[in-house]
Amino acid sequence: MTPVLEKANRVAVEVSPTKSAVDGLRELGRLRPLQLLTLTALLATVVWYSMFSKLCVSDLDLWWHLKVGDWIFEHQSLPHTGIFSRTAANRPWIAYSWGYEALLSRAYNWFGLMGIGLFGVILTLAVAYTMFWMLRRLSGRFWIACLLGGVAGWVFLFLLMPRPVFFSMVLFMVTLTLILEAQHQGRVQTLYWLPLIFVLWANLHIQFVYGLFLVGLLFGVSLLQRAAAFLGIEPDWLAQSALPVQPQAAVFAACVIASCMGPYSYHLYQVAYEYSQAQVPYTMIMELQSINFRLPSHYVQLLLTAAGFFAVARQKRVNPFKLVLLTVASVVAYRTARDSWFICIPAAACIAASLPEKPERDPAERWYESLGVFAAVALLGLLLARNTDFNTRGLEAAVSSRFPVDAVNFLRKHPAPDPLYNNMDWGGFLMWYMPERPVAIDGRGDLYGDQLDARFFMTEQGFHYESDPYLNEAGTVILQQRVALAGILKSDPRFRVAYQDPIAIVFVRQ
Repeated sequence: MTPVLEKANRVAVEVSPTKSAVDGLRELGRLRPLQLLTLTALLATVVWYSMFSKLCVSDLDLWWHLKVGDWIFEHQSLPHTGIFSRTAANRPWIAYSWGYEALLSRAYNWFGLMGIGLFGVILTLAVAYTMFWMLRRLSGRFWIACLLGGVAGWVFLFLLMPRPVFFSMVLFMVTLTLILEAQHQGRVQTLYWLPLIFVLWANLHIQFVYGLFLVGLLFGVSLLQRAAAFLGIEPDWLAQSALPVQPQAAVFAACVIASCMGPYSYHLYQVAYEYSQAQVPYTMIMELQSINFRLPSHYVQLLLTAAGFFAVARQKRVNPFKLVLLTVASVVAYRTARDSWFICIPAAACIAASLPEKPERDPAERWYESLGVFAAVALLGLLLARNTDFNTRGLEAAVSSRFPVDAVNFLRKHPAPDPLYNNMDWGGFLMWYMPERPVAIDGRGDLYGDQLDARFFMTEQGFHYESDPYLNEAGTVILQQRVALAGILKSDPRFRVAYQDPIAIVFVRQ
């Protein structure tokens, strides 16, 4: 072949892939409006369901969070004892979600119930979008991110009401994305953002420890691999860490220190330990019990978990960090339904990260495209609000149908003797709506402990209620009509029914 022909062939080879890439980009450009429309539709669906279900004002724990946030602004300090409780007022307690509670308090202070509703919708939307963002970055594929994110989000997103844990979900996804990208690129510098994340996370929710588990697991696996290599143990089927151990150790230490940079410092770890030792709440509270495979989402969670393990195991070299992460996450998530997100997110991330790389990744949305999507979602949200009764009147009706609003209003007009006795479900609402009467118990399980939780649970079910000291000294009792104790006290000569409606009943001591 002559030199001229050789040169022409080289030019053709060089130009061909470039032309193919240009054609691919043109095709993606034609699809971009459809992609943005699809993303807008998915996020608008999340907003619609959040508004339609009114989960944002249905949460039993919402109200004590709100009252604690109000207390923080009123006293310009943070609580260290069991405020608003008559049975545990002197016990040590810290508001480990004080950042969330402060934001919630301002939302209500500025916009009333609509502020709470919008705060919950925005939190839910943040989780949904962060799921898409994580899968988009890890897979490089728009449609995979939409599909996989939609499936995973459907399993856990509406299992819980908007709570501080939603901040944990968002920051967990950001942390996991940075770790997987650092592993893939071999750039330990990507991990240097993590301490900043933990400064914020530790002041929003106690489950920042889940994020520390991620960072500690990454370092621990790398350290074990380094030790195994030193001993000559390097299996061919196991992927070796591309990140140096020493910087990982420094990042992990920095994250631990960063988590203590808040008003409660290292005492947050004591709260996390106490939660890990609790037993009674797991028998009392439905969301803390394991999934029972009576819902379609439970089976989807199982399939997603299996797909995550398959995606990791099918690689020529298995990533031990991903394998251990999925194993531990499965143990935690299948123990309690509330932590379903803890397996769905890693499983989806592992699936996305395991996909073969494309010659050309789908170009990420530009800032103005993302801004346009959120503007469209906000506009659709305003239109949807009219058709879902998502307004002050509708939210008030939702609260009144679930909580003893009318019963408390009756007591304000017809004062009854102290002290107050209530069951756990309504303790948080009574703390906020009737602050002049300290509650007997509320949803702060870390404050009351197993012994008090068990005592109130047994009394509520009608077991050994005669020996309950808190009931025996009560002057006023507010209960849900459906609990067993409500039916028992109707025939108890010590009390008389002062008020009742379809959801609540009030007893006053004779």
